[in-house]
Amino acid sequence: MELLDWSYGRRYQIKAVFSKFPNSMVIFRSFPSYYFIYTVRWSDEDPVVRRSDLEKMERLLNDMLGLLDHYEGRRAARIQSEK
Repeated sequence: MELLDWSYGRRYQIKAVFSKFPNSMVIFRSFPSYYFIYTVRWSDEDPVVRRSDLEKMERLLNDMLGLLDHYEGRRAARIQSEK
């Protein structure tokens, strides 16, 4: 999966389109030091979006913005790695 296009939206949002879901718009919101998926405007023309796809999208966007270290250091990631 690749990040095809993105743009800043209003209120600290980023709108992005990914190669696996070219007809669906993914909306990210900022947390203090990284971005997370807020919603997906899913299109019937695309496959169903799975949790693993959402995680990959978050990693791709945060990596592109240089925020991957902050994203990987978030509390949820630390708790997941401890399990």
